[in-house]
Amino acid sequence: MRRTAVLGSAGTLIAGTLITGAIVAPAANAESRQSGWSEARGAQVAAARAAKRGIDWADCPADWGFAKPIQCGWVSVPLDYARPNGKQIKIAVDRIGNTGTKAERQGALVYNPGGPGGSGMRFPTRVTNKNPLWANTAKAYDFVGFDPRGVGHSTPISCVDPQEFVKAPKADPVPDSEADKRAQRKLAAEYADGCAERSGWMLSHMTTPNTVRDLDVIRAALGEKKLNFLGVSYGTYIGAVYATLFPGHVRRMIVDSVVNPSREKIWYEANLDQDVAFQMRWNDWKAWVAKNDAAFHIGDTPEKVEQQWLKLRATAKKSPLGGVVGPAELISFFQSAPYYDSSWAPVAQTWSKYLAGDTQALVDAAAPDLSDTAGNIASENGNAVYTAVECADSKWPTSWKKWDRDNTRLHKDYPFMTWANAWMNLPCATWSSKQQTPVNVKTGKGLPQVLIVQSTRDAATPFDGAVELHKRLKGSRLIIEKDAGSHGVTGLVNPCINGRVDAYLLSGKLDGSDVTCTPHATPKP
Repeated sequence: MRRTAVLGSAGTLIAGTLITGAIVAPAANAESRQSGWSEARGAQVAAARAAKRGIDWADCPADWGFAKPIQCGWVSVPLDYARPNGKQIKIAVDRIGNTGTKAERQGALVYNPGGPGGSGMRFPTRVTNKNPLWANTAKAYDFVGFDPRGVGHSTPISCVDPQEFVKAPKADPVPDSEADKRAQRKLAAEYADGCAERSGWMLSHMTTPNTVRDLDVIRAALGEKKLNFLGVSYGTYIGAVYATLFPGHVRRMIVDSVVNPSREKIWYEANLDQDVAFQMRWNDWKAWVAKNDAAFHIGDTPEKVEQQWLKLRATAKKSPLGGVVGPAELISFFQSAPYYDSSWAPVAQTWSKYLAGDTQALVDAAAPDLSDTAGNIASENGNAVYTAVECADSKWPTSWKKWDRDNTRLHKDYPFMTWANAWMNLPCATWSSKQQTPVNVKTGKGLPQVLIVQSTRDAATPFDGAVELHKRLKGSRLIIEKDAGSHGVTGLVNPCINGRVDAYLLSGKLDGSDVTCTPHATPKP
């Protein structure tokens, strides 16, 4: 799941005939039970049409930033799958061919990095950048990325002017008074209104099930009878819903750092669980910083590191650093440490420089860059999609008393992210477009074994989510990275995991039982 604070907190065709092999009957039956026959039928029609059309691959547009031999193209999908012959939107895709022989090729591997709101278009660069973790898989598969509906080049949505979106400093997300809470509630409601005003025609269709249907159309357009899929973070929920709606279309599927697919968790409760997990990983990082005090000079105990953090927040609240970095911006910057181990040393180093008198280093790292208009457009778009999908996927509490009670209670013990997270999601309380009932994720007929990978101390997608999905997908295998917490495990060097990922993708081989791996190497200062 994507987590970037915002608002008051800190600132991601024509009818066709069914083609043999492109459509598998059990998938349609599974989806009809979930969403109504009309959308299931619409997905069949769209996939059959895409299979017939294919994709006109060409050199990528220069401003997309993907050089040869990566190619780009488009897949048309219905805005509303209940009306497959109505308005169409375009989904941007890219690919790089397998690096091995024709005989070694096993098809396309499609990737989603998470979000909601993340772009998968950089996936083929794992080949051009010669990423060693993916060299074996690249011999067998074309690497295919895409921008999900509403994201990037795929009919992007927006909720507010991007330059306004990134302006700083924003209000401290931790409220000092009822007046502070009223101000944040007003900002959240205004953001929801902005989404309706700027992108209202798309909002009710910005759901995970629709993204999943788009994914099946992409599969068909690629000429693939079955899907090979790698989903990370929110991409795991895309995978889980795909496995439910299109079980007979899955060939191989890896889900890494798992969103809890329980209907009761999507999405309000999942975000409350996230607050607890972020605090746990924040505490892990503080302990590491303290252990490496000789390098950083921040504090030689976690308690001293926490005191420095509170002092920094108070200083920035009284007078924003450089005029632009207040507590909200600090949270946005520092949260990358509990998110990713790769950020442990850089964040600590920047903080260390600040304590040594170099305020500008922290300002440069945490402040928005108003001159980066393309980056700001992407940031605002990512947040718009995040909000639109989570608000549309499920029914959110509309009672402010519930939000206030739940987040006040959590903040007492888990203060690092709780209120920032609450304000980011609060637009869903006043969302004007239709909110769905989440898909009941479960095993459908024809679903092969799915590989689940999860660290035990993940902040963004707590460990219980992997356990829950494992229960729901019969025959799945779970690889646990014990005592680790970096988000996105398959991208890290850990031979216990890397070898098993290769074996599954290359031969379909899985262990006879679940596996627990020791953690990857701890970052060095």
